[in-house]
Amino acid sequence: MSRLKVYALDGVTPVVHPQAYVHPSAVLIGDVFIGPRVYVGPCACLRGDFGRIVVEAGANIQDTCVLHAFPDRDLLVEEDGHIGHGAMLHGCTIRRNALIGINAVINDRAVVGESAIVAASAFVKAEFEVPPRTLVAGIPARVVRALGESELTWKIEATRGYQWLAERCLASLQAAHADARGRAAAGRDEAHRARIAQKGGLKPWRRAHCSSSTFRTTISRAAR
Repeated sequence: MSRLKVYALDGVTPVVHPQAYVHPSAVLIGDVFIGPRVYVGPCACLRGDFGRIVVEAGANIQDTCVLHAFPDRDLLVEEDGHIGHGAMLHGCTIRRNALIGINAVINDRAVVGESAIVAASAFVKAEFEVPPRTLVAGIPARVVRALGESELTWKIEATRGYQWLAERCLASLQAAHADARGRAAAGRDEAHRARIAQKGGLKPWRRAHCSSSTFRTTISRAAR
């Protein structure tokens, strides 16, 4: 596997726990701490060149996310935080088990409460506090409603899927040449799916995800 893109600044080097997975295309600069069972996806950028960035155990920072902070403010993603593709976090706090939707923006000194969900493409303005266990959406984000138990279960299962993905990547992800002979046929694909289901990392997540169509529709409408 390629070496991580980790850069020291002013003598401060990012810290990555050995049980965390950081994709080689991600960039970590300066005062960054990555805890155990964290997943950091391709092309994510965590710049600890002003404020410190802390990502606690079991959280995930997905593809192309940007994390940054001003000198007087740390950025914190607490345990089991779930940061969706392309989200931008700046000098904010994401409490335990919260989910930030795809392409959402969380601004300076905002706090997203424990087990809250920020809808895709929402803009959480500076100093706004998202109450725990609520759904917020829109530009600027507003509280839509409280979350139900089935929705919180869906979120937990989704995060577990990324924790398992971190384990899979640590164990087997490697650079390879594309197979030009068409050997990625249906049989091999089904065998791969069967292995994943057998290990239990995908089956419960897919079941919870597929049963949440009403929830996803609600988030989509709230974001308009």
